Amino acid sequence: MAAEGRHSTSVGPGRLLLLYTALYGAYGALSPFLPAFLETRGLGPGEIGTLLSAAMLVRLAAGPLAGRLADRFGAVPAFLAGGLALSAALTLAFLGGHGFAVLLAVALVQAAATAPLAPLADAMVLADGRDGTDYGRIRAAGSAAFIATTILTGHLIGWIGHGVGPLACGLLFAAGAALTLRLPAVSIPVPPDEGAGGGFAALAAEARFRRLVLAAALVIGAHAMHDAFAVIVWQAAGITPRAAGLLWAEAVAAEVLVFLWLGPRLVARIGSARSLTLAALAGGLRWAVQAQTSWLPALVGIQLLHGLTFALLHLACLRLIAETVPDHRRATALTLYGTFGLGLASALMTLLAGSLYGRFGSVGFWVMAAVSLSAVPVARGLSNVR
Repeated sequence: MAAEGRHSTSVGPGRLLLLYTALYGAYGALSPFLPAFLETRGLGPGEIGTLLSAAMLVRLAAGPLAGRLADRFGAVPAFLAGGLALSAALTLAFLGGHGFAVLLAVALVQAAATAPLAPLADAMVLADGRDGTDYGRIRAAGSAAFIATTILTGHLIGWIGHGVGPLACGLLFAAGAALTLRLPAVSIPVPPDEGAGGGFAALAAEARFRRLVLAAALVIGAHAMHDAFAVIVWQAAGITPRAAGLLWAEAVAAEVLVFLWLGPRLVARIGSARSLTLAALAGGLRWAVQAQTSWLPALVGIQLLHGLTFALLHLACLRLIAETVPDHRRATALTLYGTFGLGLASALMTLLAGSLYGRFGSVGFWVMAAVSLSAVPVARGLSNVR
């Protein structure tokens, strides 16, 4: 299926870069510190777990719905600006909340508002006709902003308290809303005969789209044991918390490098399907090594593969969506990809990872290697599906 639609005005890359800086900077200011903030408001571990799980379920439902509505009304920038403004207000509302019932209510509505933000921003970039190099540079700015605000917020919490997280996040969401309102309007034609469910049905019938979502789910889902238990494994092997933090930072730095330079070149040279295959193979190697050893030099080597297992995969999937999905279904496609290819896959695999780690310890990483490698035939088949 060829991409369709024309756009009235090009958005400058500098403005999009600022938008991604504000958006991902907001994520970095709150997401690592939200559990600790909730604890300061009197919530116990069980209540925190319930709140975070409920918010995740709301995101899984709200993201695709918001994307579909944005496509149906041809108003992706308006939905993004409104979502950012609402997210800003609701995030700041955390500061006035106390007690489980109030904080749960705020968290659920805030989760619904924030769910489509990143996919809608990606839809803006794709709608503007950006190639892989431009998108990689813009998305790298977002990853760098996430790192910077996470580090800065961590320092500020020590001086001011945990309220600085919601405050900084809310202000950055508000800045993102203001930036979006200043972007030139983008006009996307909407077929008059496509109803509310037409976009979902059309995408479900698209074999290439189904394949790329499945491949992404397998590769990203295989990260679950690392995200949940890697630091525990490393510390049990005698690696200090400071060294573990540096290993984590190394992975994010590799992500930025691939977004910024290597990824766009690889996708342009070998194509989207082969790039996705390479990401799956890199995941197989990464988790196989983690299953075998916690020797520090080996860990330093495999953390670099995060640039391939996440950033290259994301660039390849966005290129495939741009090639496969018409403009008037892009926001729907991106929110479905984000929900099922990234979010739901990670949630389900995290549940499996807990059982695997409890029973087998680090040997359970072999299952993650197998899951990632199972994406190879799925990705290779993309070249033969049109």
